[in-house]
Amino acid sequence: MSATTEAPVKRGKAKKVLKRVARKKTEKGKSASARKGKPASARKDKSESKDLSASFNKFKNFNGKLYTGVQIGRGHHWTYDPGDWKETKITPDLWEISYAVTKRRVGHAPEDSGVPVGTEYHWYILAHQTARKLNANDYETKMTGLKFKLAHKRADKGKWSASGPTQRKHLVAFLKDFVAQLEKEPVAIEFTYGDKEYKGEGVPVVQTCEKGFCYELEISLNNDSLGIIRCGKSGWKMDLVKDQKFVDAIGAEINRHFE
Repeated sequence: MSATTEAPVKRGKAKKVLKRVARKKTEKGKSASARKGKPASARKDKSESKDLSASFNKFKNFNGKLYTGVQIGRGHHWTYDPGDWKETKITPDLWEISYAVTKRRVGHAPEDSGVPVGTEYHWYILAHQTARKLNANDYETKMTGLKFKLAHKRADKGKWSASGPTQRKHLVAFLKDFVAQLEKEPVAIEFTYGDKEYKGEGVPVVQTCEKGFCYELEISLNNDSLGIIRCGKSGWKMDLVKDQKFVDAIGAEINRHFE
């Protein structure tokens, strides 16, 4: 009888001992993390940061072309310091412009992601800029459009990825594609919103068109340029139009066109 009663007692004690050991290990691990200043949440954040960094730097495919960096469909949000914009009139309708400023990211880049400090980019910008006079010295201004990368300069190499003549060839090809885009039949847009009639057009950004549908279009309504509308997982969006129901109305017209 004593043998049969002692075995369960020993197993019960063993379980208690194992629980105490596990509890001590957990407490020891927590105290070690605290001493190192790296709580579990911080370790998780660092892991997530590494994942974002790996996603940024890995090769991706877009229509058969490999690229790295920001994934297609995602973007950046910047704020600009007070800048220095100068302009000189060349013809009645043509002005030369120059602009220099520091732009700052909204939020922070993931740790170890992005290009090294000192990397440079050369962009060519095609945009609509509207300016509305507020008083004798102030104007409200907006800009929407496209920017095209002509070349980049790696921080450790000190030279551009394409020569000056090659950059010019890239620009000519881009401008030819853009002209062809403008010459195509636009998407007609006409609807009523808030007791007001709207009539205009959407010019597809051809690089976003596939399988009979265009995901981005440049919108003009009642002769006003409103910017680019884009279709994503959560529906149609526009950066400078804050009334989402109005954006949805434009998107509905575009959807009907491509049905």
